[in-house]
Amino acid sequence: MDNVIVPRWEWRTFAENLEAEGAKVLSHGEAKLKESKEVYILSRRSNENTKIRDGLMDIKSLQAVNDDGLEQWRPIMKEQFPLGVDDLVRLLGVLQVAAPSDLGQSYTYDEFIEEIVKPHPDLAAVNVSKRRYGLTINGCTVEFAHTEFNSTPLQTICVEHADPALVIETVRQLGLESHANINYIAAMKRVVGMD
Repeated sequence: MDNVIVPRWEWRTFAENLEAEGAKVLSHGEAKLKESKEVYILSRRSNENTKIRDGLMDIKSLQAVNDDGLEQWRPIMKEQFPLGVDDLVRLLGVLQVAAPSDLGQSYTYDEFIEEIVKPHPDLAAVNVSKRRYGLTINGCTVEFAHTEFNSTPLQTICVEHADPALVIETVRQLGLESHANINYIAAMKRVVGMD
């Protein structure tokens, strides 16, 4: 039972300045600070969430979008580098690009970036830093974060939970419903000119 993955519904927005909205979020309790540096792999042909954090290739797949525009994401891969050929082929399938004809048996992180991502016209690696302030509101995980995509700063607010009704109720309670729901991949593609 411990290994059951429950897809979570997510609402998220990005803007250059969300300080006022973030202050309202943070007024609901004591937030925990998490900082991280990640590399997202973008594909012109796919909108799946593929990132590398702490030496792990981490993929979340969009499962559904409901009537409120909430997105349901499910983790589908968490593999340590070096990636074996089967995991690499699976990853390239998620990115919807063909594997090179001279594919090796395994790839370290550096080999993956240099030999697979950089030469491909439909792929891009984006360096992302996050400074996230997270807390729980109505049982939902809520965060206000400062992010940088290849050094371009943006702020983001996210509300997520397995129950979409709780997510949208919390979004409305925080007065955020007028903001567009924009996921990480969509925001990043705008910044790097891949939208």
